[in-house]
Amino acid sequence: MRLMRWAPVLGLGLLAGCSAVKSHHVRPDYAQVDRKQTKRLVVVAQPLPDEKPAVGELWSLIARQWVNQNRDFIVKDNVALPGRPTDTTFKELCTEGVEGVLWLDPTIQLKGDGAEAEVKAQLLRCRDGQEVWAAQAAGSWGSRDEDYAARVTKFSQELGEEVAPYVVPTTKLLAATLDTLPNPELTEADKDEKIELGE
Repeated sequence: MRLMRWAPVLGLGLLAGCSAVKSHHVRPDYAQVDRKQTKRLVVVAQPLPDEKPAVGELWSLIARQWVNQNRDFIVKDNVALPGRPTDTTFKELCTEGVEGVLWLDPTIQLKGDGAEAEVKAQLLRCRDGQEVWAAQAAGSWGSRDEDYAARVTKFSQELGEEVAPYVVPTTKLLAATLDTLPNPELTEADKDEKIELGE
């Protein structure tokens, strides 16, 4: 389910058709190394976007669900943490069974009937903290989109009404950003594990 419909927003300045993704890259040795070794992830949003814990939860949850539904990674958990990270290898999140951390460094500000959003994203492998993939994206989107109405309702019920104006801009930005992620190679056992996640 790829939600990649961009729309211009009055006063927010993003022209229809412009790509939100400014840059992205994957390690040159990805196919030989991480494609088979960095499959089980945890998502962290840090610092909190707009300094709101619920909005941080929204970002990490949308990212977890998108990656589980659109890539062959097995995303086991998602968290949102305040402040700048002091350890950008996120060793404390590299618990047993986790091979990588998908770090979202988000910025979002409500403006009028929408939001301006930006994200720096990195996939870091747990064993040595090395970067596997990175991307930067930014844009402006309206908070209302009929195609996303059910998602807005779902996340508002789950995380609180305050997240409602953030759902559409966050989803559109993260979908564009995470669409540049590579795909790992899963074994049959990995596939069964992914199915058990139920996302």
